[in-house]
Amino acid sequence: MIIRTFTEADSLTELTRLLHRAYRGLAEMGLRFLATYQTDRQTQERIDNGTCLVAEIDGRIVGTIMYYNCANAGGTAWYDRPEVCSFGQFGVEPELQGAGIGTRLLEAVEVMARNEGAEEIALDTAEPAHHLIAYYSRHGYRLVDHTQWDAANYRSVIMSKRLQQ
Repeated sequence: MIIRTFTEADSLTELTRLLHRAYRGLAEMGLRFLATYQTDRQTQERIDNGTCLVAEIDGRIVGTIMYYNCANAGGTAWYDRPEVCSFGQFGVEPELQGAGIGTRLLEAVEVMARNEGAEEIALDTAEPAHHLIAYYSRHGYRLVDHTQWDAANYRSVIMSKRLQQ
């Protein structure tokens, strides 16, 4: 497996479909994450605002994560802090979840944040998604705030991790 930046040679449609598949279980829980229904255009807009990393196995993209540097991590009081960067649009092919791909992607954005000099890296997820909150907690993230995004039908928890420089 390699972790690399998404390029123009990659298929935007396939990336969008991967996100739909990866988030399907959340949609089945009744949670309206943007990644459950976003269009290719919305995927591109998100890519344009950050750095999209992908996990690739045998030429196939099997996971993705979006990194937003400190200047582009805004949207909530916590994200607006100058020392905080964030990530989102994080998904792995359902049949490969639990194989360590997500952990490798998460570690990659944490390295990017450290290299940028960020003190914290944050994320938000649905408050009812207890399994995701537990996953991030196991990786050292802590609850710091809540927010309600306009497009979401759930309250989000904001979790953050202090980075060791």
